[in-house]
Amino acid sequence: MTPIPFLDLTLQYEAIAGELDEAVGTVVRSQRFILGEPVERLEASLAELLGVEHAIGCASGTDALLLPLRAFRRQPEDEVVIPAFTFFATAGAVWNAGYRPVFCDVDAATFNVTAETVAAAWTDRTRGVIPVHLYGQMAPMEPIAAVAAERGGFVIEDAAQAIGAAQAIGSSWVNAGAAGDAGAFSFFPTKNLGAFGDGGLVSTHDAELAEKLRKLRVHGGLKMYHHEMVGTNSRLDALQAAVLSAKLPHLESWSEARRRNAALYDRLLADVEGVVTPAVVPGNVHVYNQYTIRAHRRDELREHLTARGVGSAVYYPVALHLQECFSELGYNPGDLPVSEMLCEEVVSLPIFPELGEDRVTAVAEAIREFYH
Repeated sequence: MTPIPFLDLTLQYEAIAGELDEAVGTVVRSQRFILGEPVERLEASLAELLGVEHAIGCASGTDALLLPLRAFRRQPEDEVVIPAFTFFATAGAVWNAGYRPVFCDVDAATFNVTAETVAAAWTDRTRGVIPVHLYGQMAPMEPIAAVAAERGGFVIEDAAQAIGAAQAIGSSWVNAGAAGDAGAFSFFPTKNLGAFGDGGLVSTHDAELAEKLRKLRVHGGLKMYHHEMVGTNSRLDALQAAVLSAKLPHLESWSEARRRNAALYDRLLADVEGVVTPAVVPGNVHVYNQYTIRAHRRDELREHLTARGVGSAVYYPVALHLQECFSELGYNPGDLPVSEMLCEEVVSLPIFPELGEDRVTAVAEAIREFYH
């Protein structure tokens, strides 16, 4: 069997190499590498795409979470509710912004938090919630936002894996990053819209919040050497912005290819006992940053796939509430059973746009072979 990598970014580059090389070359020739016109152009394009008034580029997806957390006024002992089943950056940003993370469980079918799991974790000290749109499907934003609104809390969408995802809210389609007080995006190279290094962006409808974010990313002041607040250095490089602008016109076609691959996996794995394919909730547009199944004997399956030359990955093997660095918060095994179960069962399969029908079929056949 010809090896099938989990991800191959060279194919994406080769398809649009001329556009990317020209974009990079333009910045190099200008010798202007920090913020500036390339970043402003990308911010305007993404604000339009997302359907928000403001888009603020920053240095990473982690900073895209950290900056709005710092922009909201925090009181001692304030808490933020976050899922226990997600990437560490969500919890790390909450901790580093000075809040106490409060972990909630997720839905076993969608991998996302629900209004019920958020409400169950909310206390009198909770200041807000960060629903994560895990793997590329939005969490149920309307009921989650209602929980936060009833309690006077903020909502920051962690949309790091979900650029281009959308959800029917009321009579309209709302994009990931446009349904809360702010949205956080990552442009890490493996994301659906990936840079040539780190990069991030915060989206918001709120002009006052956007102004704070623009200050926070440049040490707390827009006028050089004048600081209205204590910020940090979280500027988006012009090179990365230029790369992203060159890739942006292709994003929707790449997302469509991911959906085609996912639909084929769904069909080919539907009758495999021991495999649960990912659920797509009606009224959601999924962008499949990952195609993640739940698998009986997950680790043995991965060994089988490796032996057949098929790449796979586990996102994520340890729930956040059980991470050593959060031991002082007092969580124990069994506290959030769905998250803990998923850590034992999930495995992500190759899903990149250039994968193609033949390789999707080969991956599915390798899985069928293991279980049959």
